[in-house]
Amino acid sequence: MRRQFLIGLAFAAITTYSYTHASGVTGIIAVSNAAELGYAPQVSNEREIKVTVTLQKKPNEAKTWDFQVTMETHTQALSDNLTKSSVLIADGKQYLPLSWEGAPPGGHHRKGLLRFKAISPQSRSMELQIRLAGDPSPRSFKWLLK
Repeated sequence: MRRQFLIGLAFAAITTYSYTHASGVTGIIAVSNAAELGYAPQVSNEREIKVTVTLQKKPNEAKTWDFQVTMETHTQALSDNLTKSSVLIADGKQYLPLSWEGAPPGGHHRKGLLRFKAISPQSRSMELQIRLAGDPSPRSFKWLLK
């Protein structure tokens, strides 16, 4: 009985991994469900590069919209210029970052603030897209604001 339970548990774990890997679910939070979690950190883990993004303040209380971005890898240098490879989308419009305040390009670990001008009037949702070199499509991080 115990052996059957362990085999079933192993099968469930393999099936879950296969589904999440094949369906594009990345990290702990599926991109499609990330907006439901408010301002919780969101994770994208693709091509051996883990990107974690956290909205720093409620947008209606800030003059700038700041996102803490952490990138980690052990396979390549993180040389992307995030002010050129990121865009914020709100109400169908694209906004470019004002600045990156953090670790410069290079190395295997980078952390900093990606800062955008506050959008007024505030939209109902927003999406931060980051396209790293070699990514076939941008990594998407979404938030519901109202």
